[in-house]
Amino acid sequence: MTLPRLQRTARLDSRGLAKVLGDLEAKVMSAVWRTNAPASARTIHDRVVRDHSVKLLTVVTVLNKLVAKRLLKRSTIDGLLHYTARQTRAEFDAFASRRLVEGVLGFSRDLVAASLVDVLAETDPEALEELSRLVKARLKEQKER
Repeated sequence: MTLPRLQRTARLDSRGLAKVLGDLEAKVMSAVWRTNAPASARTIHDRVVRDHSVKLLTVVTVLNKLVAKRLLKRSTIDGLLHYTARQTRAEFDAFASRRLVEGVLGFSRDLVAASLVDVLAETDPEALEELSRLVKARLKEQKER
């Protein structure tokens, strides 16, 4: 599988996809995933414009940038260009999350781990429990090797 090309920096003040994509790129990708089938630029534009005022030509430009970033593939159907995602949303989220973690670990690993535990404890104790379960399972797996 050809891996997507993401920007090398994360936008800390953004949410969701916009952390690793531009705001409009994130909206376009979400529209492509919701379509769940090859879709023309007009179809994607019609979905994006519901929540974000943007011209069709701008959406076409973003779609082509996403093709260059290997997030979308382009094909011709009945003489029109259609776009489909190369990965499911879940696959992309897993890939992007891993890239973000790899980047964050460029800081002090101990401080990053402690910060992750602190933030989860404050904001999502259930996720902290899940992290604990995952850590224990991975440690057990490594011992068995």
